[in-house]
Amino acid sequence: MNNKHYDVVIIGAGAMGMSSGYYLSKKGLKVLMIDANDPPHDHGSHGGDTRLIRHAVGEGLHYVPLALRAQEMWNELQAHSDDEIFREIGILNFGYKGSKFLENTLEGAKAFDLDIETLTKEEIRKRWPGLHGEDLEIGYYEDDGGVIMGENAILTYRRLALENGAELLIDTPVKSLHPGEDKVTVQTEHDTFTGDKVILSAGAWTGKFLKALGLDIKLQPSRRTIAWFKADEDLYSSENFPGFIGRARHGSYYGFASIDGTGVKVGRYNGNAEDDDAPENMNRQFGDYEKDEGDVRTYLDDHMEGANGKLNKGVTCIFTNTPDEDFIIDQHPKYGNIYIAGGFSGHGFKYVPVIGEIFTQLITEGSTEHDISEFSITRDALYD
Repeated sequence: MNNKHYDVVIIGAGAMGMSSGYYLSKKGLKVLMIDANDPPHDHGSHGGDTRLIRHAVGEGLHYVPLALRAQEMWNELQAHSDDEIFREIGILNFGYKGSKFLENTLEGAKAFDLDIETLTKEEIRKRWPGLHGEDLEIGYYEDDGGVIMGENAILTYRRLALENGAELLIDTPVKSLHPGEDKVTVQTEHDTFTGDKVILSAGAWTGKFLKALGLDIKLQPSRRTIAWFKADEDLYSSENFPGFIGRARHGSYYGFASIDGTGVKVGRYNGNAEDDDAPENMNRQFGDYEKDEGDVRTYLDDHMEGANGKLNKGVTCIFTNTPDEDFIIDQHPKYGNIYIAGGFSGHGFKYVPVIGEIFTQLITEGSTEHDISEFSITRDALYD
């Protein structure tokens, strides 16, 4: 066996790949992580400094146990880092009555007996006077939610994985995968590696690899933007204001209080897709489209006027959506030694630790204690 053979080769060492690399290496496996860039970076889906974590999630009841386990694991990761990983600033979900997302949020809280406050418009305005607008009709507040410092988290996973003996190959795009009965061959421009198992966690490029492996799945990469704006710190600093999910009748938005004076961060979850493209050709320059800044400014005007100051910073990222916006966490139906982590549809980062745990359990034990039945790669929604 040559020295380029590994127990597990991970293609894509962003958030999901780096987490998996750490937990697998912690079990003593020989792991190679390969990334086309140098993570953390701004060419995929994990850029933008911060991510929200909430437990009463509006995407469906099947996510709640994963969110709760992920929170435990984020707290454990914090013990291994001098850098801040998690800041508890609370999460407010608010919007119009009748929003399915908000109804699901309350349903999840009740089903799992989570500590959540139901607030009227008047109660929201009294507690957070920086909020207003005609779509502000009801809210649900989680005191123990907050912010994951995404780049710190990835750097911590990277350091710990390397300390455990994992290897990381950066700035190295994978050209092709060749599954065999007892190993998978991974081809880069200059080298060939083999692994007993492979985890494919290539973000927006996952669909391309799957198609080459015989699965023509509907995975849609889309260009998204996030912007930070100068804000009234008395109203919107993280000491006074939570992270938020805003459901308006014309769109879905998310954002962050001003953390350490950086300004309020806001992005649109849904949106037009006319500028979508193959990820390698996608325009990564913030501001090239008027809506990059204009769309979120309109939302701030309507709901958080005091946060609509000068633009401090704007960045682009990529969502990779499945048709039903549920994840893919599964083995390839034909090649059982290839595992797929993809289609995280803009709401996956909070689950990074538990997804690493799931793949570690699948690879080392053959099954996982977590219910991943909703994330099957063979479900009809991915092919219709």
